[in-house]
Amino acid sequence: MSYQIQIPGRIHSGNGSVSRLADIFSRDGVKKALLFTDKGVLSTGIAKSVFDVAASSGVELEVFDGVIAEPSTHDVDRVMQAARSAKADMLIALGGGSVMDTAKLASVLIGATYTVYDLVKDPSLARKTMRAVMIPTTCGTGSEATCNAIVAIPEESTKKGIVNPALIPDEVILDVGMIARLPKAIVAATAVDALAHVVECYTSKKATPLSDTYAIAGARLIFRNIEKAYANGDDLEAKEALLLGAFYGGVAITGSGTTAVHALSYPLGGKYHIAHGVSNAILFAPVMAVNKDSCRERLAELCDAVYPELAISSAETRATHVINRIADIVKNTEIPTSLAKYGITDKDLDFLVEAGSQQQRLLVNNRKELSLDDIRGIYRKVI
Repeated sequence: MSYQIQIPGRIHSGNGSVSRLADIFSRDGVKKALLFTDKGVLSTGIAKSVFDVAASSGVELEVFDGVIAEPSTHDVDRVMQAARSAKADMLIALGGGSVMDTAKLASVLIGATYTVYDLVKDPSLARKTMRAVMIPTTCGTGSEATCNAIVAIPEESTKKGIVNPALIPDEVILDVGMIARLPKAIVAATAVDALAHVVECYTSKKATPLSDTYAIAGARLIFRNIEKAYANGDDLEAKEALLLGAFYGGVAITGSGTTAVHALSYPLGGKYHIAHGVSNAILFAPVMAVNKDSCRERLAELCDAVYPELAISSAETRATHVINRIADIVKNTEIPTSLAKYGITDKDLDFLVEAGSQQQRLLVNNRKELSLDDIRGIYRKVI
């Protein structure tokens, strides 16, 4: 058998590593860069370090701060229309998953003859047209490492992933200073999203020894540090662990892919605009409980890696422990566990089951083949 995994060309990490932008600018002869971000990130002041490095390097920055959370194809197209006329040498993304996904799409759309609408229909069209540097400002999407960009499809009230190796960023800067003041709620939602990545990738049908290596490393970091980082915002060691764990999860995605948790969360974001990390968190433990019989050994192995003190227990006990820990983490980080908060009721079940069951790109990775009744039962459990 052959295995494949892809990662960004260079990864820079450590507190203050955003200063490495100066080396990148110098090495690549950058005179002008496009900075993709959002107004929320700009309002925090953390972009100042990027502006300062650019100024000291003699690099002009053109800022695109109109990126919105959970962008639709229309939102991405609007940003691309504005960015297409810009003449630049490099893209920089400073933000969370939505910003990075938009910038990754820009790296294959600026100067291209195809559009984002074409990529939704045929992702194989994508070709890299501009080098891209990702600087995550949350601790969980993993977008800085993946070949995926997720967009909402308003016409279908759901989301879809555009997947192509050309979307993998060229360089990544993992600077804990970018998440030092991250609000607790965002620490929770993004880190649980990253936890879903590593658990789903390890239990995916497409898991390989290479993706397993990254998934296990990410699981150790996230399981052990998420509650610490949530409880103590000044614990930069825990936050740095989450940042690295999220990156490992993104790498694991390129080798195996997520499964039913992400598949069933897409309609929740697409139609009801529930934040991606929150929708994953709500579904995470219920989906894994349904999946358990089909991936008991894999969950037990994951337990061994994270909680070796339980290795003498049965596979059933260890698998159940992982699922219970997931549920406890969601509870302890105060993420909602019910869709009722968002006005979703039994009347929405038919839509959710239909839309969720259409996410075959991810559902085919799930070790348990979920029936429509299984899907309905999962949604009903969280309503």
